[in-house]
Parts: sequence; structure tokens; C-alpha cells
Amino acid sequence: MDAIRLEFQPEIKEKILSFLNSFSSDELKITPEDPDFDENKRKVHAAYSKLKNGTTKLYTLEEVDEILEKTISKYED
Repeated sequence: MDAIRLEFQPEIKEKILSFLNSFSSDELKITPEDPDFDENKRKVHAAYSKLKNGTTKLYTLEEVDEILEKTISKYED
């Protein structure tokens, strides 16, 4: 299936939905827009930029395991 994004004035929403609902669910699936899409996109791009230019800290699995063990032991008991 292909996907497109429509931007329209609120006053024609009912007309558009009425037209789109004339198609079967096999032909068309209406998926609501993620309200956080733009913010999530910005965060992903920022994280990728840091990764690409080497300013982000990366950990090995062993380092993560050690960090988690220290954190868990700190709050045990």
C-alpha cells in the first residue's frame, strides 16, 4: 500500500472523510497522524547528528551491565 499525507482546512474534513469512507477497508486504511511526530522527528535527527559527529557517548553491553548492577545494588534493601 502507498501512503500520503493530506493537509486541509477543518471545514472540509467531513467531506473528505465521507469520500474516503466510500472505499472498502481492503482498498483504504485511514491512520490518524501521530501528534508527536514532529517532536519525535526532531529528537531522532538531533540524536543522529550527535552520533554522526562523535559527540554522543556509546556504551558496550558489558558497560551497560555494570552501570545497571551498580544502580540496582544502590537501591536494594
